[in-house]
Amino acid sequence: MQTVLVINSKGGSGKTTIASNLASLFAASYLKTALMDYDPQGSSLYWNSIRQQGNYPAIHVVDASHLKVGLTRTFQLRIPDDIERVVIDAPAGMCSKMLTEMVSRADVIVVPVLPSPIDIHASSEFIYELKLIINACRRTNTVLGIVANRARSDSGLYEPLKCFLGELDIPFITTLTDTDSYISAVERGMGIHELKPQTVKLELSQWLPLVKWLADTRSATAAPLSTGAGMAINHH
Repeated sequence: MQTVLVINSKGGSGKTTIASNLASLFAASYLKTALMDYDPQGSSLYWNSIRQQGNYPAIHVVDASHLKVGLTRTFQLRIPDDIERVVIDAPAGMCSKMLTEMVSRADVIVVPVLPSPIDIHASSEFIYELKLIINACRRTNTVLGIVANRARSDSGLYEPLKCFLGELDIPFITTLTDTDSYISAVERGMGIHELKPQTVKLELSQWLPLVKWLADTRSATAAPLSTGAGMAINHH
């Protein structure tokens, strides 16, 4: 099982968009997938409720943000034994205990960063904090990568962040632009990779580096991921 944590302490960075698209990508690749929603707003839960009304590959959803009376935390967060991929949708401004809980579960951490100087500065501090928590949790195999999200273009705005990441040996994976296709997908409980490929050529090309990076974090016997364009990534 591989667990992917999508996280940033800043609100509005598009965590749910990336988390739901990752979950739908895994599910569409015939991998048994779970989506853990730690955000009290329940956006991932709502997206999946729409998804369940259509004929799409099922995703097991866990409400991790609302404590349930009579249930232990361990029982509430349980994942079925046959699950192959877990995606965690993290909230903004989480407490240190919850942050440590999520990081301790993660094999892969994806941090979306918005294209503004304030967001980039705040995210840089948060990324450094993440590195410290990963070390404290002794998650020596946990990999961390950064995605520029909702960008207008791949401009030089991210260059200082890329230099900072280079010093920490953290990859800057790809730049995702904010298009109407994401809205269309959400409204139907789908992911970008489940739309008609000819309508999302730009989006698929931008996702491809992230898909490849995730595949590279798996062993050579890992199941391939579909890119949504009739092509699978296989590392046998």
